[in-house]
Amino acid sequence: MSHDRREAGFKRRTRVADALATLLDAAEPHGRTGSVPLADADGRAVAEPIDAPAPVPSYDRAAMDGYAVRAEDTFGASDRSPAVLRAAGTEAESIAPGEAARVHTGSAVPEGADAVVMIEQVESVGEEVEAFDAVATGENVGETGEDVADGQRLFDAGHVLRPSDIGLLKSVGLDAVPVYEPPTVAVIPTGEELVQSDPGPGEVIETNGLTVSRLVERWGGEARYRDIVTDDEDALAAAVEADLDADVVVTTGGSSVGERDLIPEVVDGLGDVLVHGVALKPGHPVCLGVADDTPIVSLPGYPVACIVNAAQFLRPVQKRAGGTTADPFPTRRAVLDRKVPSEPGTRTFARVALSDEEADDEGANVSTDRDGGEANLPAATPTRASGSGILSSVALADGWVAVPEPREGLDAGEVVDVELWEVTP
Repeated sequence: MSHDRREAGFKRRTRVADALATLLDAAEPHGRTGSVPLADADGRAVAEPIDAPAPVPSYDRAAMDGYAVRAEDTFGASDRSPAVLRAAGTEAESIAPGEAARVHTGSAVPEGADAVVMIEQVESVGEEVEAFDAVATGENVGETGEDVADGQRLFDAGHVLRPSDIGLLKSVGLDAVPVYEPPTVAVIPTGEELVQSDPGPGEVIETNGLTVSRLVERWGGEARYRDIVTDDEDALAAAVEADLDADVVVTTGGSSVGERDLIPEVVDGLGDVLVHGVALKPGHPVCLGVADDTPIVSLPGYPVACIVNAAQFLRPVQKRAGGTTADPFPTRRAVLDRKVPSEPGTRTFARVALSDEEADDEGANVSTDRDGGEANLPAATPTRASGSGILSSVALADGWVAVPEPREGLDAGEVVDVELWEVTP
């Protein structure tokens, strides 16, 4: 379908959820996998289901320092009438009825024993042991497989490994794990006004491509940060086409409907424009497409709009290419201390700074009764209500508040979820 930017004009904008669904439908996991040592697996996505090859622990173990016994031999034991047992030899591998063997936390419970009397409840007298506490079968004993059962499913394909996961994998005897290779993302900054340094009159230092390439790396991908491409349709087409072997191509700038906004036509010439214009602020001129089965995300040139759209569209499609999904950003509850305006039908991302000081009179902190709820929430102060070109409004913010499409803004004093979009992959 031919795309004409002059006729588009963004008179109709696609909802954020619909635009993302369309983009993800056009993307597939790249399928490249490999085995890496556990020490190198942090943050990598598991490529196939992993089941435990052995139980943890692999033997019944003492959960306390004390004496391993047969529980029935201690029935009726008390401070006044201890159970008198024969002391088994040091490091005994088994005990007979009426015997007790010294054990330490984590050591194997001797065969024949089914409980452990804590050391505080035992007194050794010559070759005998007096137990002053009756224990039940299994008491103070960690059974085989108590932590991990033999054959237990540990992780499904697509799970992103954390340090605690790596420790678990080592505990079951694994030293390597199958993972997806990081997805490759080509980042192409565009614009004839851009320079890398020492800008003259009418020139602008390139920041979008650098920012996006660092986000790609933080989100688990490998970024190809390309040279600036000028606003020439042939040059742009050649640059994008040269990187269609990447798992995702992202361009910055030139995605709107002006005379120098050539990217949508370039994408349409190489493949298909799926979405052009999204009901999102800042950054509605985003263009989403596909060419040679490679998703193309064309981000607006204004820095704030570029970052917002990268988080909403590039991150999910990059994660999908890498064989996993994008988890929601972590959030922190806060109280708006100023009103946030928003256009109904548009999802607005308001940049906010968090402060543990009390909100002002218009947006006082929330308190609740002792039955629970929210109390002493931080104040969320918008760093700027508008201005998608003001990069400092993002750099000085702790996160953003997403205003849902049906709302016509948020009032001061409302409790909101602040998305901490730079905290985690």
